[in-house]
Amino acid sequence: MSNLETTPEELTCTAEPNDRGRLLEPRDVPLGGPRAMTVRRTLPQRAQSLIGAWCFVDHYGPDDVSDTGGMRVAGHPHTGLQTVSWLFSGEVEHRDTTGAHAYVRPGEVNLMTAGSGIAHSEYSTEATTSLHGVQLWVALPESDRFTAPGFEHYVPEVADVDGAQLRVFLGSLAGHTSPVHTYTPLLGAELTLPAGLELRLDVDPAHEHGVLVDQGTVETSAVTATDGQLVHRPVGATELTLHAHTDARVLLLGGEPLGEQVVMWWNFVGRSHDEVAGFRAEWEAARAGGPPARFGAFPQEWEGKTIPAPELPNVRLRPRT
Repeated sequence: MSNLETTPEELTCTAEPNDRGRLLEPRDVPLGGPRAMTVRRTLPQRAQSLIGAWCFVDHYGPDDVSDTGGMRVAGHPHTGLQTVSWLFSGEVEHRDTTGAHAYVRPGEVNLMTAGSGIAHSEYSTEATTSLHGVQLWVALPESDRFTAPGFEHYVPEVADVDGAQLRVFLGSLAGHTSPVHTYTPLLGAELTLPAGLELRLDVDPAHEHGVLVDQGTVETSAVTATDGQLVHRPVGATELTLHAHTDARVLLLGGEPLGEQVVMWWNFVGRSHDEVAGFRAEWEAARAGGPPARFGAFPQEWEGKTIPAPELPNVRLRPRT
């Protein structure tokens, strides 16, 4: 998914931080187009740029495709990150410059590694009537951010954990492990809980965690959250409890703190203003018919259908931690 927010008016947290949990409110961001599909963005924020290496969380839908036109994101570039696509309903066609052509479907994860550079497109399919899901980004560490681009697809099993349904799409939780490769220790899982259930999960104390509520009302880490809100929990906890006040579905994201400064602008994750400006220039040169270089050869289906990079701001881009 392309990030059209180049000068975000970021929100601050609406709850005071404590030693257990902090509530992060989403902000609405249009994806663009005459009938712009809107996403709810909870990362990055002024007070919380990353959770582990998770650096970008967009939550969207249920979206009536007949009204909005669905997801129609033409070819666009990425560097220095991995994208994680996860759907609750609908179907999205993915195509990228490694030659990968795949579909994102509910309960199946698509992970694309941008590394040194990649470009991809995403279109909801004609069969999709309602589109509902998340798009997540992971910042790559300095040691691996110029790795070769790649693509992985995985269908996690559905497991019953003390009355909740669990799908682990990255990392390990409750005895279930995903084989999908990440470059820092990460956790990504979907949990569906019936009303009244209190679920206790053993978690890695070296990880910080985020609980994104897709639907319902859930209390965790002494904070109550509802649709679209995210609860951040700092490192140190060995257990995480989810208390479902209603039928609920959440995503549990976790990871060891990245511990590095990153510069995020448009669809690039870099380390300096000048580096990101260079990525932008290379993308525009490729769009103008120059050698594909960093971003790879464009698929034939993209002829005349790539997204131009916006202008850089008049001030130098500042790093986040």
